[in-house]
Amino acid sequence: MKKFPSIFSISLILLAIYWVFHTTMPPYSPDANLAKTEFSTDRALAHVAAISTAPHAVGFPAHAKVRQYIMDELQNMGLETTLQEGYTAGDWGNLSKATNILARIKGSDSGKALLLLSHYDSSPHSSLGASDAGSGVATILEGVRAFLATNTTPKNDIIILISDAEELGLNGADLFVNQHPWAKEVGLVLNFEARGSGGPSYMLIETNRGNGRLIEEFTKAAPDYPVANSLVYSIYKMLPNDTDLTVFREDRDIEGLNFAFIDDHYDYHTVRDNYERLDRNTLAHQGAYLMPLLSHFSNADLGTLKSLNDYVYFDVPFFKLVSYPFEWIWPMLAFAGLLFVLLLVQGFRKKTVQLPQLAKGFLPMLLALIINILIGFYSFRFLKWCYPQYQDMLHGFTYNGYTYIAAFVFLTIGVCFWSYHKFKDISIPNLLVAPLFLWLIICTAVAIYLPGASFFIVPVLALLAAFLVTINQKRPTVYLLVFLCLPAIWIYAPFIKMFPVGLGLKMMVASTLLLTLSFLLLLPVFGFYKRKKTLGLLGVLLFFVAMVTAHFNADFDADNPKPSSLLYVLNSDTQTAKWATYDKVLLDWNSQFIDTDKSIPEKLATRTISSKYGSGFSFVSEAAVKDIAAPQVETLRDTVIGDERFIDLCITPKRAVNRLEVFTNDIPIQSATVNSIVLSDYYLKHRKRGKLVTHYISNNEYTDLQLSIPKDSTLGLTLYEASNDLLQNTQFTIPKRPENSIPTPFVLNDAILVTKTLKFD
Repeated sequence: MKKFPSIFSISLILLAIYWVFHTTMPPYSPDANLAKTEFSTDRALAHVAAISTAPHAVGFPAHAKVRQYIMDELQNMGLETTLQEGYTAGDWGNLSKATNILARIKGSDSGKALLLLSHYDSSPHSSLGASDAGSGVATILEGVRAFLATNTTPKNDIIILISDAEELGLNGADLFVNQHPWAKEVGLVLNFEARGSGGPSYMLIETNRGNGRLIEEFTKAAPDYPVANSLVYSIYKMLPNDTDLTVFREDRDIEGLNFAFIDDHYDYHTVRDNYERLDRNTLAHQGAYLMPLLSHFSNADLGTLKSLNDYVYFDVPFFKLVSYPFEWIWPMLAFAGLLFVLLLVQGFRKKTVQLPQLAKGFLPMLLALIINILIGFYSFRFLKWCYPQYQDMLHGFTYNGYTYIAAFVFLTIGVCFWSYHKFKDISIPNLLVAPLFLWLIICTAVAIYLPGASFFIVPVLALLAAFLVTINQKRPTVYLLVFLCLPAIWIYAPFIKMFPVGLGLKMMVASTLLLTLSFLLLLPVFGFYKRKKTLGLLGVLLFFVAMVTAHFNADFDADNPKPSSLLYVLNSDTQTAKWATYDKVLLDWNSQFIDTDKSIPEKLATRTISSKYGSGFSFVSEAAVKDIAAPQVETLRDTVIGDERFIDLCITPKRAVNRLEVFTNDIPIQSATVNSIVLSDYYLKHRKRGKLVTHYISNNEYTDLQLSIPKDSTLGLTLYEASNDLLQNTQFTIPKRPENSIPTPFVLNDAILVTKTLKFD
């Protein structure tokens, strides 16, 4: 129709999509000469550059250097800096000696303190830690410097905690929360984290109760670029990791706000997490959170943040953070349901809605949903079949992952337009009934099972308004209908991208499903288009263009290197050795050591040291035996008292090592203490695959293991002692890893692994 030009409306919709992504972060521009009282991204970047020159995991040489740099910077600000050191094992049985860095700004009152938190250790063994969490440390250092430059005295004390051993099991946070006297004074924690190297920083609430007061105070602080919604925390909990802030919530019931970014997930925990790849806009976004929140919460009453009330909240352009109490969920849903019934009645009376056409309107919706769900579900399986090397990107997000997201977005839209072209004879009012019915069911389910996502009702209310318009107007104006589509665009567009980025391409089905549901909310505009078939074909064409583009970027090169792994495994009991790898597709670099045709199927390949994604060795081949010293095990005590047998062992490395992992046979472990740290009863009952403890070793220290077992039990122990020096050890001639490869993250890599078994009859 003449008054509804499709090109114009599509342009408006594309502009709205662009705007929602464009306005999520502050634009970066060189700002090294900003006033000393302002947060400067360039000055923060200088800290990132200094922190991320080398891997600095616990026990690594650069670890102490990074710690000293941070201490020097805090002291240069005039702050007294202290260290807290001690062993902890956290909730995961990961033992390490953490060394926390602490400083404090004294406030004028004696209320609860505000704590600024990030961690300075990088992930073992190759990550440079520029984003995770050098960016968080740099944000705090620059933010505190700018705050101190104002020469204002805050009402609340401000504690700066740069924690250690976060990557190993939140050990530094555990050490502070459970052993430092300052912990009991903390009223709120602001934690800065990363799970990629770019993109907007999401605000994630950590609380054991309601979020009402936290949202109210966060809104009062008025950060310029809030990216947050009450569904994100649920998604965050789906991710295979926690942050330091989790310990504060679980162990001491302290409220907190996480700020974390997840884009460019392929850099996470790799050597590519470097200064050059950290998104400058992202770092500016972290600063845009810290400064207003630091100003606000350093003077707010932090003793009143606990609440029994929950808020639904979400961010949209112009309005920033929108929130309302959970008490509104059911009234809003009831209002939407009542309005739907009334509009249906009105439509029947005006004869703009007819039962046969209404029923027929369910067909294109169901057709589009079924096809797109199947496409999304099988998409990554299909990609891994076409490109087996993708299996070696354990987090499931490929370097060309954004292109794949675009490809399946185009295909999903193409399927939607094609489906509605097949039923083009249905009038717009009749076409809208099925989406409204489906979305009201979804909102009802959300209200019951996931109330944090109840802002889903907002686009539905807009669709109801569009339904009202189309019932009463045959030729509605494009401006009004596009305006009524804005809630759907602005709320759902970020999710369509976020699901496969944060959770891996295996979650593409979430994007195709949500995009299809969003398409239904845009039917008041799309339904009027005369050339739906053409648009459907265009979507399919763009899908193939994107897939071809992704294909030409599917190979690994120096800019997009392939993760690869190689280990030398020596069985000290049998004096046999093997080469092992986690790779599903080998490179020439490691295939010279691994014969995939003669790979040895044995327990070592399926039950080995723990890794984040539960990865086991994929190929194992025979290797020459080298002179690698096994750990020395000394039995200090083995006695029976009553019904219990007590065994005390001291395990001492005889070479420079980084990690010791201890497994037991399948018997009850009644109690276990490692280096004076008691492993919890809950952990001992729920440990997996027989793992007892992982000791991330500093300074080649021993492991003291005290166990209590039933007196009639036979204890079997398997020790896995690892050093990350395979490529440097003079007994081996390992070629340098090629430029198109990086060490595989999340697993033991480039390592010499010595196994030893013990039996106590």
